Amino acid sequence: MSWAKSLIKLSTYEVETLQKRLAEIADRRMHAQMRLAMLTAEGEAETQAAQNDPENGWRLIGYLDALRARKALVQADIEAIALEEQGARDALAQAFEEQKKYEQIAEQARLLEIKEAGRRETAALDELGLRKASGGR
Repeated sequence: MSWAKSLIKLSTYEVETLQKRLAEIADRRMHAQMRLAMLTAEGEAETQAAQNDPENGWRLIGYLDALRARKALVQADIEAIALEEQGARDALAQAFEEQKKYEQIAEQARLLEIKEAGRRETAALDELGLRKASGGR
C-alpha cells in the first residue's frame, strides 16, 4: 500500500506546484492589466492637459501615437499571459484527474485487501469448523 501513498503524495505535490504556477501567472496578468489601465489614465491626463494648454497640443499627436504603441505591447503581453494561463489551467485539471485516479486505485487496492483478509479468515474458520465436526483432529 506504500506505493499508493507515494503516488498520491507525488500527485499532490504536482497539483500544489501547478496551483502556485497558476497563481503566479494570474498575478502577472493582473499587473499587466494594471499597466494598461495606467497607460490609459496617463493618456487621458495628457489629453486633458493639452486641452487646457494649447502650446502642449502640438505634442499631443506624437505622444498619443507612442502611447498607442506602448498600449499595444502591453495588450500583446496580456494576450500571451492569457494563453499561458489557459495552458496552466489545463495542466492543473489534468493533474487533479491523475490524483483522483491514484486515490481511486489506492481505495480499490485497500478494499481488495480487506476482501482478501475476510476470505482468508472465512476459510480458516471453515477449516476449524470442519476439524471440530470431524472429531477434533
